[in-house]
Amino acid sequence: MKKTTLLLLLFCYSVLTYAQHTFSIVAVDPVTGEIGSAGATCIAAEDGAIVISDIVLGTGVIHTQSFYSTANQMNARMRMEAGDSPQQIMDWLEANDVSGNPTQRQYIAVDLNSGSPRSAGFTGVNCFEEFIHVTGPNYAIAGNILLTNDVVLDMETAFVNTTGTLAEKLMASLQAAKRPGADSRCLADGISSASAFIRVADPSDTDSSLGNLSLDLNVWITSTIFEPIDELQNLFDQSLSVTDLSTINGVSVRPNPTTGTIRVKAVSGGNQAILYTITGQRVGTYELPNNETAIDLANLESGVYFMTVIDGNKVIATEKIILDRS
Repeated sequence: MKKTTLLLLLFCYSVLTYAQHTFSIVAVDPVTGEIGSAGATCIAAEDGAIVISDIVLGTGVIHTQSFYSTANQMNARMRMEAGDSPQQIMDWLEANDVSGNPTQRQYIAVDLNSGSPRSAGFTGVNCFEEFIHVTGPNYAIAGNILLTNDVVLDMETAFVNTTGTLAEKLMASLQAAKRPGADSRCLADGISSASAFIRVADPSDTDSSLGNLSLDLNVWITSTIFEPIDELQNLFDQSLSVTDLSTINGVSVRPNPTTGTIRVKAVSGGNQAILYTITGQRVGTYELPNNETAIDLANLESGVYFMTVIDGNKVIATEKIILDRS
Protein backbone atom coordinates (compact mmCIF):
# COMPACT_ATOMS: atom_id res chain seq x y z
CA MET A 1 0.00 0.00 0.00
CA LYS A 2 1.03 3.55 -0.62
CA LYS A 3 2.98 5.24 2.14
CA THR A 4 0.96 8.22 3.35
CA THR A 5 1.30 10.44 6.39
CA LEU A 6 -1.02 13.36 7.01
CA LEU A 7 1.17 16.21 8.25
CA LEU A 8 -0.87 18.86 10.01
CA LEU A 9 0.00 21.94 12.04
CA LEU A 10 -0.23 21.30 15.76
CA PHE A 11 -2.34 23.54 17.97
CA CYS A 12 -2.74 23.79 21.72
CA TYR A 13 -5.37 21.25 22.66
CA SER A 14 -6.27 21.03 26.32
CA VAL A 15 -6.11 17.41 27.47
CA LEU A 16 -4.58 15.45 30.29
CA THR A 17 -1.42 13.81 28.97
CA TYR A 18 -0.36 11.74 31.95
CA ALA A 19 -1.63 8.49 30.45
CA GLN A 20 -0.11 8.50 27.01
CA HIS A 21 -2.51 6.24 25.20
CA THR A 22 -6.12 5.18 25.26
CA PHE A 23 -7.23 2.38 22.90
CA SER A 24 -5.12 0.35 20.51
CA ILE A 25 -4.80 -2.99 18.73
CA VAL A 26 -1.88 -5.15 17.59
CA ALA A 27 -2.35 -8.06 15.18
CA VAL A 28 -0.61 -10.31 12.67
CA ASP A 29 -1.68 -12.31 9.62
CA PRO A 30 0.11 -15.68 9.62
CA VAL A 31 -0.80 -16.28 5.96
CA THR A 32 0.65 -13.08 4.50
CA GLY A 33 3.25 -12.44 7.20
CA GLU A 34 1.86 -8.94 7.76
CA ILE A 35 2.20 -7.20 11.13
CA GLY A 36 -0.27 -4.49 12.12
CA SER A 37 -0.65 -1.74 14.69
CA ALA A 38 -3.43 0.83 15.16
CA GLY A 39 -4.81 3.10 17.86
CA ALA A 40 -6.04 6.48 19.01
CA THR A 41 -5.81 8.84 21.98
CA CYS A 42 -7.08 12.22 23.15
CA ILE A 43 -3.71 13.90 22.65
CA ALA A 44 -3.52 16.36 19.75
CA ALA A 45 0.07 15.91 18.62
CA GLU A 46 1.89 14.36 15.70
CA ASP A 47 3.27 11.64 17.96
CA GLY A 48 0.26 11.61 20.30
CA ALA A 49 -1.06 8.21 19.28
CA ILE A 50 1.56 6.75 16.98
CA VAL A 51 4.45 6.95 19.47
CA ILE A 52 3.46 3.61 21.01
CA SER A 53 3.61 1.68 17.72
CA ASP A 54 6.71 -0.53 17.72
CA ILE A 55 6.86 -3.14 14.95
CA VAL A 56 9.75 -5.61 14.85
CA LEU A 57 9.93 -6.60 11.18
CA GLY A 58 9.36 -10.28 10.51
CA THR A 59 8.60 -10.91 14.18
CA GLY A 60 5.76 -9.01 15.84
CA VAL A 61 4.57 -5.79 17.44
CA ILE A 62 4.35 -4.29 20.92
CA HIS A 63 2.37 -1.37 22.37
CA THR A 64 3.28 0.10 25.76
CA GLN A 65 0.65 2.56 26.99
CA SER A 66 -0.69 4.24 30.13
CA PHE A 67 2.01 6.37 31.76
CA TYR A 68 4.04 5.79 28.60
CA SER A 69 7.78 5.38 29.11
CA THR A 70 10.30 5.37 26.26
CA ALA A 71 12.59 3.20 28.35
CA ASN A 72 9.88 0.57 28.89
CA GLN A 73 9.12 0.62 25.16
CA MET A 74 12.78 0.09 24.28
CA ASN A 75 13.04 -2.75 26.77
CA ALA A 76 9.95 -4.41 25.32
CA ARG A 77 11.44 -4.23 21.83
CA MET A 78 14.74 -5.69 23.02
CA ARG A 79 12.93 -8.62 24.62
CA MET A 80 11.03 -9.34 21.39
CA GLU A 81 14.24 -9.09 19.35
CA ALA A 82 15.85 -11.49 21.83
CA GLY A 83 13.16 -14.08 21.09
CA ASP A 84 10.83 -13.75 24.07
CA SER A 85 7.19 -14.69 23.53
CA PRO A 86 4.53 -12.00 24.10
CA GLN A 87 3.70 -13.46 27.51
CA GLN A 88 7.38 -13.56 28.48
CA ILE A 89 7.62 -9.90 27.46
CA MET A 90 4.65 -9.05 29.70
CA ASP A 91 6.21 -10.88 32.64
CA TRP A 92 9.61 -9.24 32.10
CA LEU A 93 8.15 -5.74 31.86
CA GLU A 94 6.13 -6.23 35.03
CA ALA A 95 9.18 -7.43 36.92
CA ASN A 96 11.53 -4.78 35.50
CA ASP A 97 9.48 -1.59 35.28
CA VAL A 98 11.80 1.39 34.92
CA SER A 99 10.00 3.26 37.73
CA GLY A 100 9.31 0.23 39.87
CA ASN A 101 5.56 0.73 39.45
CA PRO A 102 4.10 -1.57 36.79
CA THR A 103 0.61 -1.18 38.28
CA GLN A 104 0.05 1.96 36.20
CA ARG A 105 1.14 0.43 32.88
CA GLN A 106 -0.71 -1.29 30.06
CA TYR A 107 0.96 -3.50 27.44
CA ILE A 108 -0.09 -5.66 24.48
CA ALA A 109 2.00 -7.74 22.09
CA VAL A 110 1.61 -10.34 19.34
CA ASP A 111 4.11 -12.25 17.20
CA LEU A 112 4.06 -14.38 14.06
CA ASN A 113 5.92 -17.32 15.64
CA SER A 114 6.54 -19.08 12.32
CA GLY A 115 2.86 -19.07 11.38
CA SER A 116 1.48 -19.92 14.84
CA PRO A 117 0.81 -16.49 16.36
CA ARG A 118 0.97 -15.78 20.08
CA SER A 119 -0.53 -12.81 21.92
CA ALA A 120 -0.56 -11.41 25.44
CA GLY A 121 -1.62 -8.36 27.41
CA PHE A 122 -1.02 -6.74 30.78
CA THR A 123 -3.08 -4.09 32.57
CA GLY A 124 -1.99 -2.71 35.93
CA VAL A 125 -4.59 -2.15 38.63
CA ASN A 126 -3.71 1.54 38.91
CA CYS A 127 -4.42 2.48 35.30
CA PHE A 128 -7.12 5.12 34.92
CA GLU A 129 -10.64 3.72 34.65
CA GLU A 130 -12.21 2.39 32.65
CA PHE A 131 -9.50 -0.06 31.57
CA ILE A 132 -9.42 -3.48 29.95
CA HIS A 133 -7.41 -5.67 27.60
CA VAL A 134 -8.46 -8.69 25.53
CA THR A 135 -6.46 -11.17 23.47
CA GLY A 136 -7.15 -13.65 20.68
CA PRO A 137 -5.15 -16.09 18.56
CA ASN A 138 -3.51 -13.36 16.44
CA TYR A 139 -4.44 -10.09 18.15
CA ALA A 140 -4.45 -8.14 21.39
CA ILE A 141 -6.48 -5.00 22.19
CA ALA A 142 -6.22 -2.66 25.17
CA GLY A 143 -7.65 0.58 26.47
CA ASN A 144 -7.60 2.87 29.47
CA ILE A 145 -9.31 6.18 30.36
CA LEU A 146 -12.25 4.76 28.44
CA LEU A 147 -15.81 6.01 28.58
CA THR A 148 -16.77 2.34 28.81
CA ASN A 149 -15.02 -1.00 28.34
CA ASP A 150 -17.33 -1.59 25.37
CA VAL A 151 -14.87 0.50 23.35
CA VAL A 152 -12.37 -2.36 23.45
CA LEU A 153 -14.95 -5.13 23.29
CA ASP A 154 -16.50 -3.58 20.18
CA MET A 155 -13.05 -3.32 18.64
CA GLU A 156 -12.58 -7.04 19.17
CA THR A 157 -15.95 -7.90 17.66
CA ALA A 158 -15.23 -5.83 14.56
CA PHE A 159 -11.74 -7.27 14.09
CA VAL A 160 -12.90 -10.86 14.39
CA ASN A 161 -15.97 -10.48 12.16
CA THR A 162 -14.51 -8.32 9.37
CA THR A 163 -13.33 -10.18 6.28
CA GLY A 164 -10.51 -8.87 4.14
CA THR A 165 -6.90 -7.92 4.62
CA LEU A 166 -5.24 -7.32 7.96
CA ALA A 167 -5.33 -3.59 7.25
CA GLU A 168 -9.08 -3.67 6.58
CA LYS A 169 -9.67 -5.58 9.82
CA LEU A 170 -7.61 -3.06 11.80
CA MET A 171 -9.44 -0.12 10.25
CA ALA A 172 -12.80 -1.72 11.04
CA SER A 173 -11.66 -2.20 14.62
CA LEU A 174 -10.88 1.51 15.00
CA GLN A 175 -14.22 2.44 13.47
CA ALA A 176 -15.95 0.21 16.02
CA ALA A 177 -14.27 2.15 18.82
CA LYS A 178 -15.39 5.52 17.42
CA ARG A 179 -17.91 7.33 19.62
CA PRO A 180 -17.87 10.65 21.49
CA GLY A 181 -15.63 10.18 24.49
CA ALA A 182 -14.19 6.80 23.51
CA ASP A 183 -11.23 8.39 25.26
CA SER A 184 -13.26 10.02 28.04
CA ARG A 185 -11.07 13.15 27.92
CA CYS A 186 -12.50 13.92 24.47
CA LEU A 187 -16.16 13.64 25.46
CA ALA A 188 -16.73 17.39 25.82
CA ASP A 189 -15.61 17.94 22.22
CA GLY A 190 -17.87 15.20 20.86
CA ILE A 191 -15.04 13.20 19.29
CA SER A 192 -13.46 9.83 20.03
CA SER A 193 -9.88 11.02 20.13
CA ALA A 194 -7.49 13.73 18.97
CA SER A 195 -4.96 11.59 17.10
CA ALA A 196 -5.11 8.18 15.41
CA PHE A 197 -2.90 5.91 13.34
CA ILE A 198 -2.80 2.65 11.41
CA ARG A 199 0.39 0.88 10.34
CA VAL A 200 0.93 -2.44 8.52
CA ALA A 201 4.31 -3.98 7.70
CA ASP A 202 4.57 -6.66 5.02
CA PRO A 203 7.50 -9.03 4.48
CA SER A 204 9.02 -6.75 1.83
CA ASP A 205 9.42 -3.81 4.26
CA THR A 206 12.95 -3.03 5.42
CA ASP A 207 12.44 0.00 7.67
CA SER A 208 9.94 -0.03 10.56
CA SER A 209 10.50 3.55 11.65
CA LEU A 210 7.47 5.82 11.61
CA GLY A 211 6.29 6.74 8.12
CA ASN A 212 8.25 4.03 6.29
CA LEU A 213 6.00 0.96 6.23
CA SER A 214 3.87 -0.26 3.33
CA LEU A 215 0.87 1.30 5.09
CA ASP A 216 1.74 4.13 7.47
CA LEU A 217 -1.06 6.62 8.16
CA ASN A 218 -1.14 9.19 10.96
CA VAL A 219 -3.71 11.91 11.74
CA TRP A 220 -3.92 14.46 14.52
CA ILE A 221 -6.19 17.37 15.47
CA THR A 222 -5.32 20.88 14.29
CA SER A 223 -6.94 24.25 14.92
CA THR A 224 -10.23 22.81 13.66
CA ILE A 225 -11.64 19.95 15.72
CA PHE A 226 -12.60 16.92 13.62
CA GLU A 227 -12.97 13.16 14.09
CA PRO A 228 -9.49 11.64 13.57
CA ILE A 229 -10.75 8.11 12.94
CA ASP A 230 -12.94 9.32 10.06
CA GLU A 231 -10.04 11.30 8.60
CA LEU A 232 -7.86 8.21 8.93
CA GLN A 233 -10.56 6.22 7.11
CA ASN A 234 -10.48 8.75 4.24
CA LEU A 235 -6.73 8.33 3.87
CA PHE A 236 -7.07 4.57 4.13
CA ASP A 237 -9.71 4.47 1.39
CA GLN A 238 -7.46 6.58 -0.84
CA SER A 239 -4.59 4.15 -0.32
CA LEU A 240 -6.85 1.22 -1.30
CA SER A 241 -7.91 2.95 -4.51
CA VAL A 242 -4.36 2.90 -5.81
CA THR A 243 -3.22 -0.45 -4.45
CA ASP A 244 -6.03 -2.87 -5.32
CA LEU A 245 -4.39 -3.41 -8.67
CA SER A 246 -0.95 -2.01 -9.34
CA THR A 247 0.15 -1.43 -12.90
CA ILE A 248 3.85 -0.98 -13.53
CA ASN A 249 5.30 -0.55 -17.01
CA GLY A 250 2.12 -1.90 -18.56
CA VAL A 251 2.00 -5.02 -16.33
CA SER A 252 -0.89 -5.76 -13.97
CA VAL A 253 -1.97 -8.72 -11.85
CA ARG A 254 -5.54 -9.49 -10.76
CA PRO A 255 -7.11 -10.50 -8.49
CA ASN A 256 -4.58 -9.72 -5.82
CA PRO A 257 -4.96 -11.09 -3.15
CA THR A 258 -5.95 -14.33 -4.90
CA THR A 259 -7.35 -17.68 -3.84
CA GLY A 260 -5.51 -19.62 -6.56
CA THR A 261 -5.61 -18.16 -10.07
CA ILE A 262 -4.25 -14.83 -11.26
CA ARG A 263 -4.41 -13.11 -14.61
CA VAL A 264 -1.24 -11.35 -15.68
CA LYS A 265 -1.72 -8.62 -18.24
CA ALA A 266 1.27 -7.35 -20.20
CA VAL A 267 1.18 -4.79 -22.98
CA SER A 268 3.42 -6.88 -25.19
CA GLY A 269 3.67 -10.62 -25.81
CA GLY A 270 6.76 -12.76 -25.38
CA ASN A 271 7.21 -11.85 -21.71
CA GLN A 272 7.99 -14.31 -18.97
CA ALA A 273 6.96 -14.25 -15.31
CA ILE A 274 9.08 -15.77 -12.53
CA LEU A 275 7.58 -16.36 -9.10
CA TYR A 276 9.66 -16.29 -5.91
CA THR A 277 8.93 -16.87 -2.22
CA ILE A 278 9.66 -14.05 0.22
CA THR A 279 12.99 -15.78 0.94
CA GLY A 280 14.00 -15.63 -2.73
CA GLN A 281 13.34 -19.25 -3.72
CA ARG A 282 12.12 -19.63 -7.30
CA VAL A 283 8.87 -21.62 -7.32
CA GLY A 284 7.56 -21.10 -10.83
CA THR A 285 8.32 -19.82 -14.34
CA TYR A 286 5.44 -18.90 -16.61
CA GLU A 287 5.29 -17.85 -20.23
CA LEU A 288 3.10 -14.86 -21.07
CA PRO A 289 2.27 -15.42 -24.76
CA ASN A 290 -0.89 -13.33 -24.75
CA ASN A 291 -1.97 -9.87 -23.73
CA GLU A 292 -3.59 -11.45 -20.65
CA THR A 293 -2.53 -14.86 -19.35
CA ALA A 294 -4.15 -16.95 -16.61
CA ILE A 295 -1.73 -18.57 -14.16
CA ASP A 296 -2.81 -21.30 -11.77
CA LEU A 297 -1.12 -21.14 -8.36
CA ALA A 298 -3.09 -24.02 -6.84
CA ASN A 299 0.07 -26.04 -6.21
CA LEU A 300 1.50 -23.37 -3.91
CA GLU A 301 0.93 -22.80 -0.21
CA SER A 302 -0.81 -19.69 1.06
CA GLY A 303 1.57 -16.81 1.64
CA VAL A 304 3.31 -13.82 0.09
CA TYR A 305 5.19 -14.21 -3.20
CA PHE A 306 6.98 -11.87 -5.58
CA MET A 307 6.52 -12.08 -9.34
CA THR A 308 9.15 -10.64 -11.65
CA VAL A 309 8.08 -10.00 -15.24
CA ILE A 310 10.88 -9.94 -17.82
CA ASP A 311 11.07 -9.06 -21.48
CA GLY A 312 14.11 -10.80 -22.88
CA ASN A 313 16.80 -10.13 -20.29
CA LYS A 314 15.18 -6.95 -18.98
CA VAL A 315 13.09 -6.83 -15.79
CA ILE A 316 10.08 -4.64 -16.52
CA ALA A 317 8.02 -5.10 -13.35
CA THR A 318 7.95 -6.78 -9.95
CA GLU A 319 4.62 -7.47 -8.25
CA LYS A 320 3.85 -8.71 -4.73
CA ILE A 321 1.31 -11.56 -4.87
CA ILE A 322 -0.78 -12.56 -1.85
CA LEU A 323 -2.10 -16.11 -2.08
CA ASP A 324 -4.76 -16.97 0.50
CA ARG A 325 -6.45 -20.35 0.04
CA SER A 326 -8.02 -20.46 3.50
